[in-house]
Amino acid sequence: CLVKRLCPQGTKEKGRRRRLRVCVATCNRADYSKLAPIMFGIKAQPENFELEVMVLGSHLIDDYGNTFRMIEQDDFDIGSKLHTIVRGEDEAAMVESVGLALVKLPDVLQRLQPDVLVVHGDRFDALALATAAALMNVRILHLEGGEVSGTIDDSIRHAISKLAHYHACCTRSAEQHLIAMCEDHSRILLTGCPSYDKLLSAHRRDDYMDIIHSWLGDDVKEQDYIVALQHPVTTDIKNSIKIYELMLDALISFNKRTLILFPNIDAGSKEMVRVMRKKGIERHPNFRAVKHVPFEQFIQLVSHAGCMIGNSSCGVREAGAFGTPVINLGTRQTGRETGENVLHVRDADTQNKIYHALELQFGKRYPCSKIYGDGNAVPRILKFLQSIDLDEPLQKTFRFPTVKECISQDIDHILETQSALAVDLGGTNLRVAIVSMKGKIVKKYSQPNPKTYEDRIALILKMCSDAACDAAVNLNCRILGVGISTGGRVNPHKGVILHSTKLIQEWSSVDIRTPVSDTLHLPVWVDNDGNCAALAERKFGHGRGVENFVTVITGTGIGGGIVQHGELVHGSTFCAAELGHIMVSLEGPECSCGSRGCIEAYASGAALQREAKRLHDEDLLLVEGMSLKKDEQVTAAHLISAAHLGNSKAEAMLQTAGAALGMGIVNILHTVNPGLVVLSGILASFYQNPVQQAIRQRALSSAQGIHVVISELEEPALLGAASMVLDYTTRRTY
Repeated sequence: CLVKRLCPQGTKEKGRRRRLRVCVATCNRADYSKLAPIMFGIKAQPENFELEVMVLGSHLIDDYGNTFRMIEQDDFDIGSKLHTIVRGEDEAAMVESVGLALVKLPDVLQRLQPDVLVVHGDRFDALALATAAALMNVRILHLEGGEVSGTIDDSIRHAISKLAHYHACCTRSAEQHLIAMCEDHSRILLTGCPSYDKLLSAHRRDDYMDIIHSWLGDDVKEQDYIVALQHPVTTDIKNSIKIYELMLDALISFNKRTLILFPNIDAGSKEMVRVMRKKGIERHPNFRAVKHVPFEQFIQLVSHAGCMIGNSSCGVREAGAFGTPVINLGTRQTGRETGENVLHVRDADTQNKIYHALELQFGKRYPCSKIYGDGNAVPRILKFLQSIDLDEPLQKTFRFPTVKECISQDIDHILETQSALAVDLGGTNLRVAIVSMKGKIVKKYSQPNPKTYEDRIALILKMCSDAACDAAVNLNCRILGVGISTGGRVNPHKGVILHSTKLIQEWSSVDIRTPVSDTLHLPVWVDNDGNCAALAERKFGHGRGVENFVTVITGTGIGGGIVQHGELVHGSTFCAAELGHIMVSLEGPECSCGSRGCIEAYASGAALQREAKRLHDEDLLLVEGMSLKKDEQVTAAHLISAAHLGNSKAEAMLQTAGAALGMGIVNILHTVNPGLVVLSGILASFYQNPVQQAIRQRALSSAQGIHVVISELEEPALLGAASMVLDYTTRRTY
């Protein structure tokens, strides 16, 4: 089965005797934007693939911009050009165009002899391609099957899916639709949309204003113009022309500069162009009417627009990646999955209704939505193509059980493990991990934490980007978002580090959320390491199912988090749960915060190390059974070892430290009255008994029964950072 063939070992054992000959067929400007990234990927691997390019449909028509030239400009050799469009722009012309393509395609396929034909979408030209290839026993890979849009395109798309042998779909819903259509689950790959590979990396160009000015005029500002793109609905041509006329009237009244693209070649397009010319749109000072915009420039225009209006799939798919407001008119995209940036006007029967939608949407910005892709579709598709066994029988088999029975938990090739990217910023190391829904650390990456802000930000972005790519291509993981754990005081609502610990330099008043979100196009959560430890316990540890508990971290410093009624307590200025700075003495040792007598000044690893060094300097640390090498640094561990070996002064210091921590926890019990105390960190096991003893001796009787347990989590900071994503992400998943 295909699952096994995706395994590297299986591929190695099988071996490919020759390169896979892949023919990519493109029919129009829209499908080329989806196919071009795949074509570039195939071309970049000449050792594995031989690329043939076939061009047909509206690419070769002057009225639609002769867009085959952009394929040549991308340095692709076009092996075959087929003039397949019968002019007329009505239903009969569409049927005749399919027939003409079927007459011409056999000779081309006979000459090219492709192993696989790549077909995109739901156009009538693509139906002709799939029909000819299926009848000539050519394997077909169909892109974007299983989607729903509510027009004749649905019927064409599903017909192509039934003819295709392999499927690369964009969303989980589309995958389930294909399964429900009885397609073989092992031949369906959930990839995301290939155009996202390009647009997510290319839409932040420095010259975007030059592009805007070149298409709309030098006086146009960012987010102060509209992109309009409306196509005919072939099952209701009369109504779609009426909606088009109302849209133009509303745009004229709205009085904003508008880039309007000509409709596609479907039946009804000629009438729509007549309406446009009747209203003088091509001569109107507020309008720029164009037949084609190169995809790279179109990305810039859509991403920086004040609004997009019409019924193009670009509005419900690509525009969501930028958070661009969209007004979707009519029924052409009914059934499509959309982000919150899309306002539907399905019954667009009046100019006022469309005008009001413009007033609501123009100039807004929405969170970026990645429903249709994460930027890693092409590597998945290329890996999928390489897995195809040409010796396998060509005849398709259909699967007839229900959808529920068909959904497989095997993720060898269906990339469905929902995961979080967790970041832990420590004083010494910067760590990134991919964490699954169940709390399993799939892979962990670690680098020394740089000393400067610029180097640290650069390393965070690089490590996160590398890990996200690794997760998508090699580890079968879907990254839902990024959780960041860092020392210091954090505003989690804004993703800003307010005040850092002394261990991390140049790390105060830092907005960490924005650069990470902008780079990865993912939602980002930030909190301090103590709160993250509490969140980790709540989701994966002793805190599961416990309404009220406290986590205390005992490490280099003392920190923690408080959970009340199942929610983390941050406080009005985000100082809640600074447990290490609870004062237990008025005249105690000086603390790193500048005060005296804090728990951290007595019981932290740094405090114990300080006392160990003092004893060592006074030659009072080492006892029989202990030794120090010449350059060995004195640590808290030496103080603990000395106490265990009978050093009375070390024992006294540890008793004081344990009593201080215990007293602080008693204060916590009397303040928030938790049902559980979880001790975490390297000193947790040492402090458990002293804390329990302090509670028995000093706590009110009603609080003396509180349990004190030691955390069983190995990576509380990373797991807590991940839990912020896994618990609270609102991103639509595949």
